[in-house]
Amino acid sequence: MQTVLSGLRRINRGVAILVGVLLLACVAFVLADIVLRQLGSSLGGTDEISGYVMAIATSWGMAFTLIELGHVRIDLLRSRVASRGRAMFDLLSLLTLSVTVTLIAVQGWPVLARSLANSSRANTPLETPLALVQTPWLLGWAWFAVVSWLTFIAAMTMVMRRDFAASEATIGTFGELDALK
Repeated sequence: MQTVLSGLRRINRGVAILVGVLLLACVAFVLADIVLRQLGSSLGGTDEISGYVMAIATSWGMAFTLIELGHVRIDLLRSRVASRGRAMFDLLSLLTLSVTVTLIAVQGWPVLARSLANSSRANTPLETPLALVQTPWLLGWAWFAVVSWLTFIAAMTMVMRRDFAASEATIGTFGELDALK
């Protein structure tokens, strides 16, 4: 299980770097447009393109955030129970997340399929082909679903082996008090 989790962590770090490069390119594009506006010209479409970039970056960034334990969770009850109880709360949380993300990915497919079938374009001056944006967006959600289910299976295996420390390190959460230590 640690091999699977290490592989996911390595892949997600690479994805995070690519997403970071995409965001930096978007920033450069917006800055260039701002400078050109000062000179009386414009590239146009920076708001539309930056919105697309943010949607894609968010969908792909979610898996990285999961692996790095960056998702926010309210741990009021979790912090009051022993390690076995924390493991159960963590598993329930991850199961809920996995089901939700899978549902989003599954429901995203008909949207993309319709855009492909209709050759849909954005109702904007750029007339961006929507499938061009929706494909990497949906792939990000699908990747997030795969990562969440593989992480859930790994954590469930650890809990079944009663390795609660490893499970907590894999899917636990860090409260404010842990962050101050």
